Amino acid sequence: MRETHFNGSEYSPSSTSSADSNDNVPVHRSLRNEDRKDQNLRWFTISAYEETGQTETSIKVPLQRAYSGKNVIPSSLADKPCAALGVQGILNILNTTLQAVHPLDASFTSFLEDCIANNYDFGTAYAYIRVIPPSWNSIQDELRKLEERDKEKRQKALVDNRIVDPRIPPRRVWDLYSNRVLLQWRMIGTKEHPCPISHAWVDERDRVDVWTPINGCQWPVSIPKDANLDLIRIEMLNLGFKYVWLDVLCLRQKGGPREDLRIQEWKLDVPSIGYLYRDADVVVWYFSGLGRPLSLKEGDLESDRCWFKRAWTLQEVGNQRIIAGDTPDGLLHAEPIDDKGNYETEILTRFRKQLQALDNVPPDSYEMFSLLAEMQNRVSANPVDKVAGLASRLDSATIPAYYETQSLEDAWVALVNTIIPWCRAELLFLYPEPGTAGKKWRPSWEQVMTTSLP
Repeated sequence: MRETHFNGSEYSPSSTSSADSNDNVPVHRSLRNEDRKDQNLRWFTISAYEETGQTETSIKVPLQRAYSGKNVIPSSLADKPCAALGVQGILNILNTTLQAVHPLDASFTSFLEDCIANNYDFGTAYAYIRVIPPSWNSIQDELRKLEERDKEKRQKALVDNRIVDPRIPPRRVWDLYSNRVLLQWRMIGTKEHPCPISHAWVDERDRVDVWTPINGCQWPVSIPKDANLDLIRIEMLNLGFKYVWLDVLCLRQKGGPREDLRIQEWKLDVPSIGYLYRDADVVVWYFSGLGRPLSLKEGDLESDRCWFKRAWTLQEVGNQRIIAGDTPDGLLHAEPIDDKGNYETEILTRFRKQLQALDNVPPDSYEMFSLLAEMQNRVSANPVDKVAGLASRLDSATIPAYYETQSLEDAWVALVNTIIPWCRAELLFLYPEPGTAGKKWRPSWEQVMTTSLP
């Protein structure tokens, strides 16, 4: 069977995937995979058993069982401390992994010594080294320039509590080859954009916070108890991706030692997330929770944890989509029982219709009241997130900074002050009642969330 994106474009099983072909699970063909053009690169296989200790037959999602490809290293290698390897040891492994000769000149030696001094593990060093252009004569100087440029760009993007560059690249990305989270400026010269992952958040009692070297143990990563980041990595590699963006890994989370830094980063990073999903070639969805097999039981679609009911997912629709967590006998392989689009169970019929309805949801929209009506039916952990989740959908030149303790009305006023004149005119001329908070020409946030809209 060949699964179809719900906007009509198709993807086909890839012959390079190591997933069990007998399971007939669709695999997204990589949009860009330059590594396969070089026949000298060494192929590696990473498996669920080696990464997690779980047997491959116990893994319900075939694409999470194993992956074979070039330039990919196992976690056992990524976790080795550079200090234990030494400069020559790092070089030996690099040349074995990349099948390429790295001259041990002064600049490269200095860089490797810096990796040791900073207590990097091999995965971090490998991620950094893999993208360094051979033309650089002074690696450290060039990296300092890139870091300063990125710092300046992010400072200039936030002016007077407004983001004037909403399409600023994400601060961090997950490099699947090295299995490490990188600062965006470290992706030197790459033309590949990270694929964003959208997922339902399971109930807090079903989640666990893990400290992982993938993000340098900078903050705890909240995932479902029955999920595993290494299995998610294998699935994303099998789908053809090199870089992905995952909120719990790439967006600084609560619980880390630098809470002050998280608050500052979120002012810029949280509002600009929507543009990452909007501009991406493809978005990956986990409907049943991050890394979990796609499943459906009674009550799921009514739950406040349902993907279709979360405030943030309104901006995570994307242009093309891949549903992850697919299993051979799963929901995506069910056939309708009649020509009206009905399926064997009522809940599956509803699920399919909700999927199809997303085809009519463009990544941007100037229909102010349609978006507000959609947001009325959604929930969020922090009430102000419902306001913030609208910003990227309205295609404004600037968007408000994010303040998680801001009042709903203040957040709404900040948003209205940045939206395009057409949308403000809709509030003025089409909303039937005067505003009840501050300005009379615009409805309050409470009004647009609790009353029938035009």
